[in-house]
Amino acid sequence: MKLSRFAAFSSSLLLGAVLALTGAGAAQAAETAALDYVALGDSYSSGVGAGSYDGLSGDCKRSTRAFPVLWASANSPSSFAFTACSGARTGDVTSSQLGPLSTATDLVSLTVGGNDAGFADVMTTCVLQSEATCINRVNQAKGYVDTTLPGKLDAVYSAIRTKAPNARVVVLGYPRFYKLGGSCVAGLSENERRAINDAADYLNAATAKRAADHGYTFGSVVPAFTGHEICSGSAWLHSVNWLNIGESYHPTAAGQSGGYLPSFRAVA
Repeated sequence: MKLSRFAAFSSSLLLGAVLALTGAGAAQAAETAALDYVALGDSYSSGVGAGSYDGLSGDCKRSTRAFPVLWASANSPSSFAFTACSGARTGDVTSSQLGPLSTATDLVSLTVGGNDAGFADVMTTCVLQSEATCINRVNQAKGYVDTTLPGKLDAVYSAIRTKAPNARVVVLGYPRFYKLGGSCVAGLSENERRAINDAADYLNAATAKRAADHGYTFGSVVPAFTGHEICSGSAWLHSVNWLNIGESYHPTAAGQSGGYLPSFRAVA
């Protein structure tokens, strides 16, 4: 009698598990599969630094290892458009990337703002010039973030909402680049590394505020990259790459799969 009750109890647990898998689980899978997903933005979305670039994407350097492709491969949305492009600024997103958006679009991802703020020039200045010049250039970039970038972000966020009024829009930020007190014995000074990290935080805070004001979700990648910055000994970011300078200070394939993908997945 006791064995029969145990068997019945076990059967009920098994039935519940099956129902959960074929019911709620199937419903969730169907909901994800029904999504129309569009990935917009700059090189952090296109996957510069991750390699395996789609030759048809040309100078946009869209990688098959970029987080939007990885997410789409794992979730099989009903449609996926990937228009992110290396070097894109806010104006480039509005002028050349919004074509796939429509009232049917359910999910949009976006990284943008770093190029507007002069990220590439900041890093070039810091690598090639003095500490004082580097920090001065960082402060100029932060001034731009205060005075000019919010309006540019507003313009691109509003354009997305106009074309995709029903979409959930996820705006992702940028990582801190350096582990302070880390393993690097040459290159930038600790003061320069700290200033660059502070600038990344500054840009992320401004972006998060503008995203929130438009009703968008902001996803920070800083927690995921912590412990994997340059000078960490386990970096998910390229340092200066003189053989392929365009990949410098961009996520590796591991940075896309281990940093950006879970950060996006957590809020998408």
